[in-house]
Amino acid sequence: MNWIFAGCFVLYGLANSGLSALACYLPLSRLAYTFFARQEWSATAITDRPTVNMLGGYYSQQQFLRNLDIKTDPASSDKPSVMDEAYKEFIMQLASWDTRRDFWLQTDYYKQRMVGNSKADAAMLDELINNIQFTPGDFTRAINDNVKLIAETAPDANNLLRQYVAFASQRAASHLNDELKGAWAARTVQMKAQVKRQEEVAKAIYSRRVNSIEQALKIAEQHNISRSATDVPADELPDSELFLLGRPMLQARLENLQAVGPAFDLDYFQNRAMLNTLNVGPTLDPRFSDLSLFAYAGRTGKT
Repeated sequence: MNWIFAGCFVLYGLANSGLSALACYLPLSRLAYTFFARQEWSATAITDRPTVNMLGGYYSQQQFLRNLDIKTDPASSDKPSVMDEAYKEFIMQLASWDTRRDFWLQTDYYKQRMVGNSKADAAMLDELINNIQFTPGDFTRAINDNVKLIAETAPDANNLLRQYVAFASQRAASHLNDELKGAWAARTVQMKAQVKRQEEVAKAIYSRRVNSIEQALKIAEQHNISRSATDVPADELPDSELFLLGRPMLQARLENLQAVGPAFDLDYFQNRAMLNTLNVGPTLDPRFSDLSLFAYAGRTGKT
């Protein structure tokens, strides 16, 4: 019996010692975690649509193409604005998995943390890709689109977010320029075809007109009609009765027509002017200098 109680006291003493040790261990473990656990910081930037000035020459050239389209298809005026389409491309790049992956692959931040093991490096790359998060806004709640980047330190998070926004904006600019170049080339081909059709129509009308006067002149010479034999204005006479104008007037009309050549309307000359502009080709900026300003009002915080 005494042994049993003695054993109980020993166990109780050990229990008390264990509780004391545990009480000391918990604060120490928290302190150790604070020092050795990986810390994470996030930087967030709000994004918004660009202004006309931000897009520079891209805006004016894209608008030039749109004006040409509106002329042939008035319904095309209902398209989203140039700024809206540029912003759509920007946020698509900002949220793209490929853009995030390619961004990390070229950063020193990723390269310095590689361990030389393909699986470990791939896992780290996947984690970094997920550390860039784009969140669409909510118009009904007045919340803007935003992008967040998580890194180990506040300066890293801030700098990497700026770099990523610039990287995504450069990709957006490249894609927008490619689309502009393609649309410009297509519009040039269309305008060349349109101008050629107008020239062919004008030349056909000219040839027919010359032939009509030449035939009328032959008839007038055969019948020796040396003066006008009709009171009907020349422009109102059908081709079959032109010979009534007489040889002198017909000869003068033929020489005048040959001197002037085919007749073109105002629409043709406008198309020629536009074609000359299109033939020069677009001026492409490899990088929109202010496109990265789509993102602003950045903030940094510990995660």
